Amino acid sequence: MKLNNMYQELGISSAVYEYGETVLKDLRERFDAIDQTAEYNQAKVLAAFQKNRVDAACFAATTGYGYNDVGREKLELVYADVFHTQAALVRPQITCGTHALTVALSANLLPGDELLSPVGAPYDTLQEVIGIRPSPCSLAEYGVTYRQVELLADGTFEYEGIRAAINEKTKLITIQRSKGYATRPTFSVAQIGELIAFCKSVKPDVICMVDNCYGEFIDTAEPSDVGADLVVGSLIKNPGGGLAPIGGYICGTQACVDRCAYRLSAPGLGQEVGANLGLMPALFQGFFLAPTVSAGALKGAIFAANIYERLGFRCVPNATEPRHDIIQAVELGSREAMVAFCKGIQAAAPVDSYVTPEPWPMPGYDSDVIMAAGAFVQGSSIELSADGPIREPYAIYFQGGLTWYHAKVGILMSLQKMMEAGLVTL
Repeated sequence: MKLNNMYQELGISSAVYEYGETVLKDLRERFDAIDQTAEYNQAKVLAAFQKNRVDAACFAATTGYGYNDVGREKLELVYADVFHTQAALVRPQITCGTHALTVALSANLLPGDELLSPVGAPYDTLQEVIGIRPSPCSLAEYGVTYRQVELLADGTFEYEGIRAAINEKTKLITIQRSKGYATRPTFSVAQIGELIAFCKSVKPDVICMVDNCYGEFIDTAEPSDVGADLVVGSLIKNPGGGLAPIGGYICGTQACVDRCAYRLSAPGLGQEVGANLGLMPALFQGFFLAPTVSAGALKGAIFAANIYERLGFRCVPNATEPRHDIIQAVELGSREAMVAFCKGIQAAAPVDSYVTPEPWPMPGYDSDVIMAAGAFVQGSSIELSADGPIREPYAIYFQGGLTWYHAKVGILMSLQKMMEAGLVTL
């Protein structure tokens, strides 16, 4: 059977399929470069597995306190080696990226300290953690103050403003690598390194933390290679490889990670407790697959930008810019277009493909949000998904695909639903 016919069985017309093939012809060289990065990162992960003598005993389940959990201990050594840090905390007890960031912030900030974001406002769900939007148990309630410095109009750092904002109370600087629900550029590892170096030149003892979500394995280096004291992320994004069912990681200096472990469990207990509940095979294997899975998602993001930019939509990043995470923002211009796009992503899913996504008031957000995801793991952003707040400029944020081929189907199906709604013509 011809491939075109297979796509038609999925509901994608010949016109959409052929348009996609035309776009792909110009992307082969770029995809080859992505594969080279994935090959480097695969070797890096493999070396960490071998160095730490990962064996079948690491996959045994533990319960209760989880004392003497060799698998948990070696997984954290593997993460520390891959991220080139002194220590790592990698736990299924961390429920999501926001939780990991909350642990890192609350562990390393005390009453009277100040938190600084030199990259503008953080992602929506972190705003209640900080207390920008009031919430019980926020950092603000515990006497931690906050200030931010907006980015310049071109999305670069406002260095003089940052210099002025750093003061004797500034304890921790948080740097969000990815764009979140904003249409600003994602920062490269090199840019993050320059920002960290500048901040430490102003205040050498300041802690620099990077929210690394969506950026792992997109480059051959990570923020911890360029001076970050903490790098934080979610296992149901890039580093979980689509297999991790839950979890988060915090890699960094021994002192900072020790405090995070005390905050996650209890003072005096730290990393000594925390049963793995039989999840070690998924966490190890997912991390092993992560470089390849992340590369497939990156190809999908580039394909999406090239598909939609040629149709007149603003894409961030644009079709030709370098990539530093797996997220592709497309400004669709209307609520109707966001819904149609998400219907296509949902229709391309292996799970819940029959469901119709609709906007709803999701906890942690100040606008209705539409989300499309038919995932094996609920909320897994490394799987094919698209989401966005229903507000100007009506941007949808596409990411994921456990394989490049699935990401391709998802993008073509989103275009198909846009065409059927009369929102685009080829």
